[in-house]
Amino acid sequence: MKRFFSFFATCLSLTAMYSCHNASVAGKEISRKTLSLQFIDSSVKPGDNFYMFANGKWYDTATILPTESRAGARLEMDFVTKANIKNVLEQAEVADSPKGTIEQKVGDFFASGMDTVSIDRAGYDPIKVFLRQIDSLHDAASVIQFAATQTTYGNSILIGQYVAADEKKSSVNILSFYQAGLGLPDRDYYFKTDAATQTVVRSYQNYISRLFILTGDDSAAAARNTNTVYKLEKELARSHRTNVELRDPQLNYNKVSVADLDKKMPNIGWKRLLVNLQMNTDSLNLSQPGYYAKLNTLLKTVPVGNWNAYLRFHLINSYAFCLSAPFVLANFEYNYKTLSGQQKMKPRWEQVYNVIDGSIGEALGQLYVQKYFSGDAKKRITELVNNLQKAFEMRINKLEWMSDSTKRIAIEKLNRFTKKVAYPDHWRDYSKVLVNRHDYVGNIVSSSKNEYDRQAAKVNHPVDRTEWGMTPPTNNAYNNPTFNEIVFPAGILQYPMFDPASDDAMNYGGIGMVIGHEMTHGFDDQGAQYDKEGNLKNWWSPGDYTKFKAKGQQVITLYDGFVVLDSVHVNGKLTQGENTADIGGIAIAYDAFKMTKEGQDTTRIDGYTPDQRFFLAFAQTWRKKIKEESLRQQINTDPHSPGMYRVLGPLMNFTPFYATFDVKEGDKMYKPDSVRIKIW
Repeated sequence: MKRFFSFFATCLSLTAMYSCHNASVAGKEISRKTLSLQFIDSSVKPGDNFYMFANGKWYDTATILPTESRAGARLEMDFVTKANIKNVLEQAEVADSPKGTIEQKVGDFFASGMDTVSIDRAGYDPIKVFLRQIDSLHDAASVIQFAATQTTYGNSILIGQYVAADEKKSSVNILSFYQAGLGLPDRDYYFKTDAATQTVVRSYQNYISRLFILTGDDSAAAARNTNTVYKLEKELARSHRTNVELRDPQLNYNKVSVADLDKKMPNIGWKRLLVNLQMNTDSLNLSQPGYYAKLNTLLKTVPVGNWNAYLRFHLINSYAFCLSAPFVLANFEYNYKTLSGQQKMKPRWEQVYNVIDGSIGEALGQLYVQKYFSGDAKKRITELVNNLQKAFEMRINKLEWMSDSTKRIAIEKLNRFTKKVAYPDHWRDYSKVLVNRHDYVGNIVSSSKNEYDRQAAKVNHPVDRTEWGMTPPTNNAYNNPTFNEIVFPAGILQYPMFDPASDDAMNYGGIGMVIGHEMTHGFDDQGAQYDKEGNLKNWWSPGDYTKFKAKGQQVITLYDGFVVLDSVHVNGKLTQGENTADIGGIAIAYDAFKMTKEGQDTTRIDGYTPDQRFFLAFAQTWRKKIKEESLRQQINTDPHSPGMYRVLGPLMNFTPFYATFDVKEGDKMYKPDSVRIKIW
């Protein structure tokens, strides 16, 4: 969720986003960003709720814009990025660049999306050819064939598939299939009966009906078709694994031969399906077999007419975001207003940017980093990554619960991390993407087909470990266990997470924690199941792994106890990996900070010691205010805990925090040393 405010790129007063001080680097006067002192609420005792101590005055006055579902530091970072992205897009739009260049493709794609007059005039004409194909379907084979063809256009209707490293032979790509077919955020929405869930369900059903009416149904026909679609989805949902079950990589690895699948699931017809998917392979990974077994049965027992209604809705839904205004509005009211509480649509340019980022994102990203990301920043962040890696190794060596033999293997894995910073060394090729300045939907289809063909060509071929899974402007980071890599796009490498001119306490408390978080993901309950090559392989001694799992249960129990709103708790099992990474991330970042000159000093800045500034910087980067609708969806589907508990959970288990802010027994965050969770 992002929004544009051009003034966020400048240095504001203390009452605005951040504080600025003058500093001198290599004789040049610059502006150094520091803590947001105006956010600190000294009426809150640090040991009772450090999150509110660091952010209370901000939280009490922060407002959520009608185009957003949240407010906070990460959103403000997005504001800065979006200001820059908007400039790139608008310049590319008017540049009259040579045909075939990335400037031309980005500029013409943007122009096509901004031409709302032509888009509204077309209505749903761009997808009528697909709707006519649905009308002609007559049996199960034709239903699956249509779904397969749509998959090649980037629309996962009934079929969920992707190409990635084989988790037990990570040097080679494998075709994998995952459960699909639903329109609600999660399978549990189809079975829960609480008021909040039922509100979402009714909105979704209204959305289904509205799309049918927009494409020609009267109200009675739309109601019948809506009931058909929802009942069919609910049957498919019964076969879905829960979000917690989906976190088990061993359970999700089921390599099977296509010949065997063809015999077991004749109604799907796997050999024919792969031909229609343009995939050439004798084996694949069927991640959730139960879903496809259920689909195979339903293809035989459900009338074709019902499948036609189902496919019709999901086809329209796939394109609603890029059709005329009534479709865009319907899509907004369910997917954004109901699910996240967002009250107003984002500006049109921002909607189009999100589409371009998902379509030819590295082309746009290349233009973005050329203009807005410096080589000095990349060098500084690389130094931080290397320092945290050293700190993590020292922590592993000091672990009391792990044997020396397991430590040696863990350190080998840590030192094999591939570290990707800011942007790729090799940019993705979009030469086959045809971009027409007057065909928005056509541009989306062309880019989607290009990406699908690129992925299909990788099946059973060696893995390219230079590839990125996020575009450079993305305000996020990730750990890919099969690549054994950590990745930090340029979008997250900005204040308050990171600033080249800021002091070490700020940077290690901000981006340093994120770096440590992603490193720890390689050793959380999921990542710890992969070896240094990225293979799903046990490298632990039995005794050590038993101790590790027991510590993981401590994490689950702690976070299960956090009450978010009403009687809604954090789901400790769903969030276990992210919580483990948060607990490890702050510890590794702190150790790395203590290796710096400032970390070993006691000089105060703005009245706070270096250690105090480290923890305050950490807490302020995670300040967040969120709509209740969005929070409920997060608890149901997101493996991350809400922002407050991403601060409180790690700190109440970290002894140096106790010493820094004099946390004592009787304080609400206090935990006896003997029960503090210490994993990495």
